[in-house]
Amino acid sequence: MASEKKRTMAKRRGNNEGSITRLPDGRWQARIGLGYVNGTRIRKAFFGKTRQEAARKLNRALADRERGLPVVPERERVDTYLRRWLEDSVKPSVRASTYTSYASYVHGHLIPSLGSRTLVQLSPQDVQRFLNEKLTAGLSPRTVQFLRAILRRALGQALRWGCVSRNVAALVDPPKVRTQEVQPLTPDQVQILLAGIRGERFEALYMVALATGLRQGELLGLKWQDVDLAAGQLVVRQALQRVEGTATFVEPKTTRSRRTLVLPIVAHEALRSHRAWQLAERWQAGDLWDDWGLVFTTARGTPLHPSNVTHDFQRVLRRLGLPRQRFHDLRHCCASLMLAQGLTLKDIMETLGHSQISLAANLYGHLYAERRREVASRMDGILGAGTP
Repeated sequence: MASEKKRTMAKRRGNNEGSITRLPDGRWQARIGLGYVNGTRIRKAFFGKTRQEAARKLNRALADRERGLPVVPERERVDTYLRRWLEDSVKPSVRASTYTSYASYVHGHLIPSLGSRTLVQLSPQDVQRFLNEKLTAGLSPRTVQFLRAILRRALGQALRWGCVSRNVAALVDPPKVRTQEVQPLTPDQVQILLAGIRGERFEALYMVALATGLRQGELLGLKWQDVDLAAGQLVVRQALQRVEGTATFVEPKTTRSRRTLVLPIVAHEALRSHRAWQLAERWQAGDLWDDWGLVFTTARGTPLHPSNVTHDFQRVLRRLGLPRQRFHDLRHCCASLMLAQGLTLKDIMETLGHSQISLAANLYGHLYAERRREVASRMDGILGAGTP
């Protein structure tokens, strides 16, 4: 008995060195102090089947503390953390539609595959295996890349919160995604489209999209109070999104997305005609008209559904024999027409509301290459091509 007490005292550690004790169930517990919060001492526990295992964990935690690294908890599982991250970090900081998207990927893919692991056990190899399995299962490289981006963001927050000592998702390369070159309508095809939409219900919508490059949500969220027909300009203040089927107004996508645009004459005239047409439609609807103050609405004044607009646009393209396009491709078409007129990438960035010029360059750089060749040709004309 005395010898056992002597051995225990010999293994006793000094202040701030942690402690190791044996639990009634036979396991060993190591504990380390992390200081005081509001007068309460905070300690963290580590467990092992043997004293040596608990001591190794304690020594690792002491070394992390000495280097200024967070001392991470052992037991929090990935699924528990991801749910907490969604509610405490993502939900208050992003649009409702973005939160819904993140949550669907977390609950549909990340938690089923990685949720049973603890945060501290999650390794780069686990993440790499997860990404490979998703590719093998048939998910597109872009979707798998997005899954990795979500996990990287979540673990980045875990690192800042002191829940992990490294971001293992950042140590894994994302799958390569083949960049699809933007193929907007050509100027000749645009003329066919413009001639073909005359008299269509969404004629003004398509015209303004082509002339200004507004995003679909910005167009569907545009209110008459933000359109100054006398001055020939409009202000982008909000966008319309569908969150769980409900029409919701949200802030513009970025700071640069909040912008004032001078309307080209064709768009200005289209909006004037559309205003008169909408007033007639409103008179016809009578008491059934639900006034949201929107520029582009249903026959009853309510917000348009994005998918209905896209389906109508593709119907028009089929009727006119034009190549299939997304509604968003009208935005790319606007950019290509601006480039054809000699405008710069900076002009495009400011008109379309891109957050940075590099984004415009990535999207439209191949189109801009044609403009650069024209510049070179004009320089030859000035300097004299072939002059010795």
